[in-house]
Amino acid sequence: MKKIFFLILLILFINDVSSKISQDTTLHNIHKLIEQKDIYMSEKENKISEIKKMLKVPNITADQKYGINLDLYNEYKTYISDSAIYYVKQNNLIAEDLKHTEWIYESRLDLTSLYIIAGMYIDAINILESINSKDLPDWLLIKYYDCYKQLYNYYSNNNPYTLIYAEKSKLYRDSLLNVLDKKSNHYKIVYAEKLYDNYQLNEARQILQELLAHTESDTHEKAVLAYALANVYKKEGNIGLQKHYYAISATCDIKNAIKENASMQALASILYETGEVERAYDCIKSSMEDAMFCNARLRTYEVSQIFPIIDSAYRENINKQKAELQLFLILVSVLSIFLIIAVIYVYRQMKRVARIRKELYRTNVKLNELNNDLQSTVNQLNIVNRELSEVNTQLSEANQIKEVYIGHFLDLCSTYINKLEKYQNTLNKKAVEKKLDELYKMLKSRQMIDDELKELYENFDNIFLHLYPNFVEEFNSLLVEDEQFALKPNELLNVELRIFALIRLGITDSSKIANFLHYSANTIYNYRTRVRNKAAVPREGFESMVMKIGAIKKN
Repeated sequence: MKKIFFLILLILFINDVSSKISQDTTLHNIHKLIEQKDIYMSEKENKISEIKKMLKVPNITADQKYGINLDLYNEYKTYISDSAIYYVKQNNLIAEDLKHTEWIYESRLDLTSLYIIAGMYIDAINILESINSKDLPDWLLIKYYDCYKQLYNYYSNNNPYTLIYAEKSKLYRDSLLNVLDKKSNHYKIVYAEKLYDNYQLNEARQILQELLAHTESDTHEKAVLAYALANVYKKEGNIGLQKHYYAISATCDIKNAIKENASMQALASILYETGEVERAYDCIKSSMEDAMFCNARLRTYEVSQIFPIIDSAYRENINKQKAELQLFLILVSVLSIFLIIAVIYVYRQMKRVARIRKELYRTNVKLNELNNDLQSTVNQLNIVNRELSEVNTQLSEANQIKEVYIGHFLDLCSTYINKLEKYQNTLNKKAVEKKLDELYKMLKSRQMIDDELKELYENFDNIFLHLYPNFVEEFNSLLVEDEQFALKPNELLNVELRIFALIRLGITDSSKIANFLHYSANTIYNYRTRVRNKAAVPREGFESMVMKIGAIKKN
């Protein structure tokens, strides 16, 4: 029994430690993400730009434009409320032109939700009062009740008659629950909110945790669930989990570029309350930037209530750090004085070792003499090295002359073959002039050209291998062992080796190589690619290493 009890305690301890590590990691990551907000905003802007391009497509229908505007509204509604309002108003005009009743109601309700976020409560209530709920289908009735619920909920936070408007919000929440599908996440979230208000915290937490467990990616819905769960832990007084879930919600908001958010502000408040002033300042500053960017007046107002408090505490910390720094400088100054005293003491001690210095001086004189002798030897070696360098330079120049000579020789041979081909073409013209009996066999035969080519290639192989006798062995050393070239009896170079022999001579243009070897440029390219694929060295540096075969290196 004792072992089982100890095991249970150990498991609980490990779970508690791992939970704390996870919470600290989440809080640490949120501050990294704040610095990377521009990256996620850029992704958001790119996505919006792609949607806007669809509006420029010629001859789009009003229905298509309505759908594109609706996509832009959905992207902008938690990002920049003014832009979202603009596209909803555009949809309202389209719906009225088309006399599409449901779209008219949809655009008005979307506009109402934006007015609520922007704090334009009078405009929002005017739109809602102009709508007869009996005319709405169920999917719009959901939006209708949700707008009323949000309106009175937001309004109750900034009104002396808080209880009246809070009760109205709850009544519309009950109406919303009646029209929602009880299996939907929307229903479960709203129902959890009701349980939360009724202090049925265990039931609310269970629903939210279950929903959050099935939400894998960092979506906006995950942010909403994590925020709601943090509020439950706030009522329960669990500060650690409250921070953790506010941080998860804020993380999702940043990654989705959600500017109309409450989690960052809530996280700043709890961090401030627990004495983490610097982190709280980063969060409240980020929250203020988001609220002003989105033009969410309610959020701006809420942040402005706490921002001066945290800012003041942050500046107080800065001043405290400055005072500590000044104290540190005073201590450094005192230590500097002690250091000066120590230097004086050392100086006096140095006088006592004057005799030792004299002995060291004599030793140094001897060492200098040895150094002079060594320097003389080094100078002689430098002279020898310069002479060797000059010899190497001359050898390199001689090698270059050989390469140029071979290049000219090959060019002459190629030109000669081309002339033979032109000559054959001339004979063909004579055949056209009806001298067929004499020239027919000559025109049909390529023996002469083939013989000349064969002789040219043999001369080339002999001369090249005379200059670079180890070319084949060194070239094979650059290839995978199983792919190395084995020449036939009496064969000096094959086609692949001949191509890379020309490359070694500086002829790297595939068209020139093709002209010399009488292949197509595409065939030469394929040969080169095929051989590179067999390389035992990096492919991109293969031909550069071929160019160094037989090269004379300068010192």
